[in-house]
Amino acid sequence: MKKKSTNLLFLSLMFLIGFSCFLPSAFAGKKNNTLNVAFSKELETLDRYFNTAREGIVVARHAYDNLLYRDPVTYEYKGLIAKSFKWENDTQMNIVLRQGIKFHNGQELTADDVEYTLNFAANPDNKVKTQRFSTWIDHVEKTGKYSVKIMLKEPFPAAFEFLSGANPIYPKNYYSKVGTKGFGVKPIGTGPYKIVEVIPGKKIVMVKNKEYFKDSPKGQASIEKIVWRTLPEINTQMAELMAGSIDWIYLVPPDQAAKLAEIPNLTVIPAETMRIGYLQFDAANRSGKEHGMDNPFANLKVRQAVNHAINKDSIAKNLLGGQSRAVYSACFPSQFGCEQDVKQYKYNPEKAKKLLAEAGYPSGFETTLYGYRNRPLAEATIGDLAAVGIKAKLMVLKYAALREKARAGKAQMQFLTWGSYSINDVSAIVSHFFEFEADDLARDPVVKDLLLEADASIDTAKRKALYSKALKQIAEQAYWCPMFTYVSNNCYSKDLDFTPYPDAVPRFYQAEWK
Repeated sequence: MKKKSTNLLFLSLMFLIGFSCFLPSAFAGKKNNTLNVAFSKELETLDRYFNTAREGIVVARHAYDNLLYRDPVTYEYKGLIAKSFKWENDTQMNIVLRQGIKFHNGQELTADDVEYTLNFAANPDNKVKTQRFSTWIDHVEKTGKYSVKIMLKEPFPAAFEFLSGANPIYPKNYYSKVGTKGFGVKPIGTGPYKIVEVIPGKKIVMVKNKEYFKDSPKGQASIEKIVWRTLPEINTQMAELMAGSIDWIYLVPPDQAAKLAEIPNLTVIPAETMRIGYLQFDAANRSGKEHGMDNPFANLKVRQAVNHAINKDSIAKNLLGGQSRAVYSACFPSQFGCEQDVKQYKYNPEKAKKLLAEAGYPSGFETTLYGYRNRPLAEATIGDLAAVGIKAKLMVLKYAALREKARAGKAQMQFLTWGSYSINDVSAIVSHFFEFEADDLARDPVVKDLLLEADASIDTAKRKALYSKALKQIAEQAYWCPMFTYVSNNCYSKDLDFTPYPDAVPRFYQAEWK
């Protein structure tokens, strides 16, 4: 059935490619100054604090504002709601707010709203789903009508990053009145777009906020209206994109994106994202025996052999395509502290075989590669491993099941991905996996101590030096096999001027019609 539907889609695409020369030059969206976009996932709520989906992040960036803004090109932190921001000491940040910013209901934003929102998010009793982004906050105090101080539980140098992407400010009076349930369907923010209609599971309609404050680093929106539709099937999204009833889609599979790229009226950009793919090994040797033998990945030379066995460049180029590239450090290159000068295991099957022999496996061994997504990439990895004698059986589980299996010490090698929640700081990835928490399968005390010290310093030079040492140790010991960056295939009307960024958060407030 799947093959038949794929063939039908291919025939439809070929027909439209031939028919496209008769299509009008402008899609309906441009004519009506309305951007029609489609996402696959239904949002249960538009309350960012109770929604962790990527689609929820995208909506939040348009409807709400944060205290800070991270420039997607320079990665510089700028004041958004904040007029100024600075560290008073290691555990106190002082914020002065811009005056005159108004919520979509006309109410002026003041320190009361900032104090209320951040204290609400940081309070574990409220059980917000994004708790990990605000647990570093002890409390927030109003120091004037337009100023607050943020008190930290302990030094947390990534605070600017989390204030720029994960903690939008809500109107105190409205939110405390309607609660998360009411806010989730009728939200109010200060962002460049107002949400004016919500049909759960079907669509969200936004209109340009004409009162948006002129000094916002986000800039002023150009497109008058955005209609966000929920279309779970990618084939349906593609069909509507080709027909012109949708102007933009993303996360299109590479083979289908390649077909869309052949249509003259469409633009396809396979843009790199902050998500990386990697192999994680049970280096701490908690898994015991598998396939009747002891855990081979407790042996450094075996882990190094696997690193040499994988043709990262080939997988990135031929299976992911676009801007995908090989990576050798356990983080995304742009992230603060992501040291690139680490030991690099270049593709070398002969060296891999030699290392296996030195480790006591001259004929290789059998194992299991656990994964939860991207079967073609996992299968390519298995093929490379087989070429050096490692016979890996692929076992695909749901993410939650795989996570629990690994945490219980029952997975020797996993193919995983991590997007760092688009946080441009290595603490969002390396600290998560190497500080002796549940997902740390290396348990290296040297790495842990380096990371804990780096996580607690607001001295940027010191942080970089400490993260550098930690990442070099991780590479030397081959605790991971970092492989490649992922891409997001952005497919849209040629009439749209749109720029994708590595954090995979589309910024439609910067888009415009040509």
